[in-house]
Amino acid sequence: MKPKAPIKILLTGIFALFMLQPSASADGFNLGNPQEGMPKYGQDSVSCVMNISLYREFFRQWRASEFESPVFKDILGPWRWVFQNCPLGSENTYVDGVRIMQYRIENEKNEGVKAKLIDTLMMIYDQRIEYFPNHFRTGAPQKGAILGRKGVDLFTYDQERYEQSYNILKESVEIEGDNADGTVLIYYFRSVIRMARKAKVDTAAIVDVYDQVIDILDHNITRLTNEGDTKWVENYRNFKGNIDATFEPFATCTDLVRVYKNKLNKTPDDVELLKKITSLLDRRGCQDDPLYLDASVRLHKLQSSPESAYNIGRLMLREEKYSEAAKYLEEATKSTDTDRAINSYKLLSETLRALKNYPRSRQMALKAIELNPNDGAPYITIGDIYAASAKDCGDNEFTSRVAFWAAVDKYNQARRVDPSLAETASRRISTYSVYFPSLETIFFYGYEEGKTYTIDCWFKEETIIRASK
Repeated sequence: MKPKAPIKILLTGIFALFMLQPSASADGFNLGNPQEGMPKYGQDSVSCVMNISLYREFFRQWRASEFESPVFKDILGPWRWVFQNCPLGSENTYVDGVRIMQYRIENEKNEGVKAKLIDTLMMIYDQRIEYFPNHFRTGAPQKGAILGRKGVDLFTYDQERYEQSYNILKESVEIEGDNADGTVLIYYFRSVIRMARKAKVDTAAIVDVYDQVIDILDHNITRLTNEGDTKWVENYRNFKGNIDATFEPFATCTDLVRVYKNKLNKTPDDVELLKKITSLLDRRGCQDDPLYLDASVRLHKLQSSPESAYNIGRLMLREEKYSEAAKYLEEATKSTDTDRAINSYKLLSETLRALKNYPRSRQMALKAIELNPNDGAPYITIGDIYAASAKDCGDNEFTSRVAFWAAVDKYNQARRVDPSLAETASRRISTYSVYFPSLETIFFYGYEEGKTYTIDCWFKEETIIRASK
């Protein structure tokens, strides 16, 4: 592809530009903070201005072709001269240089050459920090932001240099704080995981960095939400989701509790923090730690919901605090999440069974079955209730045993609808079948094995008369 402007015209423009030397230009010839005593255009200012304009013109054409034009080969010579001879000439030398080196790295097959190109890319970032430490428009320091891009590129192109990437990204995040770029935060977190895997840092560092980067992301999500910037809110939520997914396999309960217990002590009424604690400890299977119950109870007091009620009720049930558990699990059944509602009904049924409130327990189990007929667990619970109350269903050797038929019916139904519970159901069938009335008892009371029978107790069930074996 030929240059858009003939070389003669281009050189004429370069000469005019050099003669004028304006205080600022769209190409950035006067960007940055020239070091005191160093000429902006180096020792050969004419060659500097000429080479800047040459490479920039070719670069524009290359960019317009979506970085596919063979004009790329014409960029390298003048760009390299500018980089080596007039480092203060234009900040674009470094901005464009990064793109040039990235292109060469991604298209280089020789590993030795690629390694040298990566070193050059790192040098471009370092030289930009040295010669243009402040943003050309705002005057604000930009070292942290440039380090962030440098660390991301190093981690991307040479993962064996993970420790160097980690240190660069760590410095960037420490400098930038809440202004740290989301992509930088993602790669910083990935780098600390690599460091932990290689035993360069303790695994607790993963939790510390996770906590640090999530705080920054949460801060920006809140800020952008308040500003009404929905696009970037979504971007930051995606950054957060990426880090959450990466974090999931690594944190131990001990590390999580250590980090979040300290945070909760500082802000015990922070609803978002309480949600984070309960969600994270739940996902990591850390519900046994007292922090989980403490956070769940605090969250429920500040912002009650079926979800927080479920967390508390489940823990209360585990601790055999049945009356308290029932109250919370009742509330949890109102969850709009079907799976959560099913589990709440099942746990509430178990809780009421422990309280010997059999009619209500059966009612909750039937609610769970209504929501998921293929779940065998509620049938097991109903069977257990029937077996537990058998002696209350009659006053003689026959009627006080008929409820065991209904119990076994439920166990059979459980293993029919849910093969995963076949073993559990079969054990119970073996256990309770021995309590069926004997053949002699059945005959004595005027009944016949194999006939239908309606149990009329606190529940009604039609079943089949069977003798104990």
